[in-house]
Amino acid sequence: MRITTTSIAGLESFVGQHLGTSEWLEVTQSRVDTFADATDDFQWIHVDPERAARESPFGGPVAHGYLTLSLLPYLWPQILAVTDAVVAVNYGLDKVRFPSPVPIGAKVRLSATLRSVDRVRGGVQATFAAVVEISGAAKPACVAEPVYRYLQQI
Repeated sequence: MRITTTSIAGLESFVGQHLGTSEWLEVTQSRVDTFADATDDFQWIHVDPERAARESPFGGPVAHGYLTLSLLPYLWPQILAVTDAVVAVNYGLDKVRFPSPVPIGAKVRLSATLRSVDRVRGGVQATFAAVVEISGAAKPACVAEPVYRYLQQI
């Protein structure tokens, strides 16, 4: 795991640089079931291990793509700390894709590069290239461009 620590003013100096990677996180059936409960997405390829083992093209149950994406807020602080931000808010996402499914039991981690920093009222808006990797897989689970606002005042 590697974490980049900076101030809002120093963030711009990291544009174009890889910021770090999070620790590996195992995606369990329990986590998938909890996500299904929260989103009312009970598609069998996620929540029915026996049927998924028999009928799924993935050979067993897989995590929801949106579950994979929803791990960003948990993994993000393991990569970047902006020390003087009073608040960091998720401003949105650009170009989200799910190139590879995450099988239950797989481990994932986040890797991020800073793409751009723009001044906004009260702080900066930063756009990143985020990749959720799957341990041992050739393709990532998710690639996205999260946009965060780091503010010194609200």
